Amino acid sequence: NPRPAKVCWYLPIIPRFKRLFATAHDASNLKWHAVDRINDGFLRHPADSPQWKTIDHLYPEFGAEPRNLRLGLASDGMNPFGNLSTNHSSWPVLLMIYNLPPSLCMKRKYIMLSMMISGPRQPGNDIDVYLTPLIEDMRKLWVDGVDVYDANQGETFRLHAMIFCTINDFPAYGNLSGYSVKGHQACPICEQNTSFIQLKHGKKTVYTRHRRFLKHYHPYRRLKKAFNGSQETEEPPEPLAPHEVYDRVKDIVTVFGKTQRKDHADKNIWKKRSVFFDLPYWTNLHVRHCLDVMHVEKNVCDSLLGTLLNIKGKTKDGLKCRQDLVNMGIREQLHPQSQGQRTYLPPACYTMSTKEKKQFCHCLKNVKVPQGYSSNIKSLVSVNDLKLVGLKSHDCHVLMQQLLPVAVRGILPEKVRVAISRLCFFFNAICRKVIDPKQLDDLENEAAIILCELEMYFPPSFFDIMVHLIVHLVREIRLCGPVFLRWMYPVERYMKVLKGYTKNPYRPEASIVERYVAEEAIEFCSQYIEMATPVGLPQSRHDCTIQGRGTRGFNVVTMDRQQLAQAHLYVLHNTAEVIPYIDAHKQHLCRIHPKMNMMRLLQEHNRTFISWFRQTIFADDSASDTLRLLAVGPNMNVPTWKGYDINQYSFYTKSQDDKSSVQ
Repeated sequence: NPRPAKVCWYLPIIPRFKRLFATAHDASNLKWHAVDRINDGFLRHPADSPQWKTIDHLYPEFGAEPRNLRLGLASDGMNPFGNLSTNHSSWPVLLMIYNLPPSLCMKRKYIMLSMMISGPRQPGNDIDVYLTPLIEDMRKLWVDGVDVYDANQGETFRLHAMIFCTINDFPAYGNLSGYSVKGHQACPICEQNTSFIQLKHGKKTVYTRHRRFLKHYHPYRRLKKAFNGSQETEEPPEPLAPHEVYDRVKDIVTVFGKTQRKDHADKNIWKKRSVFFDLPYWTNLHVRHCLDVMHVEKNVCDSLLGTLLNIKGKTKDGLKCRQDLVNMGIREQLHPQSQGQRTYLPPACYTMSTKEKKQFCHCLKNVKVPQGYSSNIKSLVSVNDLKLVGLKSHDCHVLMQQLLPVAVRGILPEKVRVAISRLCFFFNAICRKVIDPKQLDDLENEAAIILCELEMYFPPSFFDIMVHLIVHLVREIRLCGPVFLRWMYPVERYMKVLKGYTKNPYRPEASIVERYVAEEAIEFCSQYIEMATPVGLPQSRHDCTIQGRGTRGFNVVTMDRQQLAQAHLYVLHNTAEVIPYIDAHKQHLCRIHPKMNMMRLLQEHNRTFISWFRQTIFADDSASDTLRLLAVGPNMNVPTWKGYDINQYSFYTKSQDDKSSVQ
């Protein structure tokens, strides 16, 4: 039977760039990076990065025109049917515009769907075939440019554009770059210098020896017993220069089609010459494909929680892991011990007892966070099974950023707890929106130290490729700018929007493209309609708060008389003008009840002070109006006093025709 064919929808990008400049407001925003950007030496935007400045230096004509576009390209697979079936795979190719302010770069309105690739399976390395029309348009925009009318300045100019970087998860990283991200040399930055260990019993490839990334005289380099039994003298591997990458792939004969792949298979870690090398500037980019911090953080969090809680199927510890320790000849205290028909695994420093697991789960189950900060963490914790279930990417982000150091506090040994906390603080530091370049060297050194400490405490099976990639994250921040404009969170949210466009299950991608085109047309027309709300540009949830209105509904709570009295007493005790009357009432009670102890005296004071205070104030003609209002409080039985309707929560004067509020 013939295999089902893939289908590709291409939405030309040049007419849409023209429509973008046809709106004066958008045309003005597209120059933000050159006109309104804060230039104080900190990394706030990709325009602050060396890669942006390198392009301006190498191509001064391109950099001289601030309206020339620099784009981020993202692609990932999704299932439009909303289930976990693997019988269908849709790959949208999205473009983000980096000329805009950081608050608009990744908004839905400015994310362009350029391609939709559909088929029974993911495209894999054959994705270059489908990207060809997009690359041809990008090459035209770079070499020749197109004439575009700028509605903001009222003139026509020559528009050029380039792809600044790509944003993908790690498997898609391999598809777009042509590098094999599986096997012994899975790290695309270390490349042939990747340090790996093939575990005999676990049947996994792990990536260790992070001591190479430490400074030359760091004491961890001399330790033997805590690591692999030997000292570390090698220097860290140097990333390949852009022209070196091109030299590796320029002579590769690429044969597309999965049926012919086996005939041309070889041991080269570079599988193809990427179609992106057709762009003249591609060999001059320091970072062409970005590592996705979102997926790195999620995978590290899953491995960490699975190992700490010993979750079946997710833990990196077990019998095979301990047998690998025996095979490697390290950590004799953790080697499995045979006891008859059973095998005893000695507890490691990261092993939690049942009591500690319950304490860990109860801590997370009782946590309370502000509205909109995260999902309901309580629903993710299973106290009975002592594990966390259903963790999404953002849940792992919140755990690693804030909650995990609190949950492990006082549970694990101090050294293990400090190592985990330092890992969480590292992720918190690299995800900031404003980064000081002077701190990047310290952060890079901190990443190497953290991984070395984890090597000392956690088993080798813990160090898969995602854990290893932590050591390279700071390098990409230094070259390309802040992380929050180069990770997959906006892309994943937008793909959920695209999934919602699926109304025809028989032709899912066609319905997605049709509804997307309709939405883009409506959004463009809304620019010319007064008071129209733009599509894909959400209103801030703080606007109503600034205007004095709540952002959510409110519940009416009816308080009984006792609760009102408690609230009234609390206000009186925290008002400076009432303190002399409080002391006088206590002295009055001491004279009446000389034998009453202090506790009983305080109880009697709380019970009778309000009524005594009210009688005292209204009997005193010299008492101020403030004290009289405090004496009334929420009491509903006191009549009108001095022209004020004190039976209402807001008091009104009766001497005026219109009722005005008395402050």
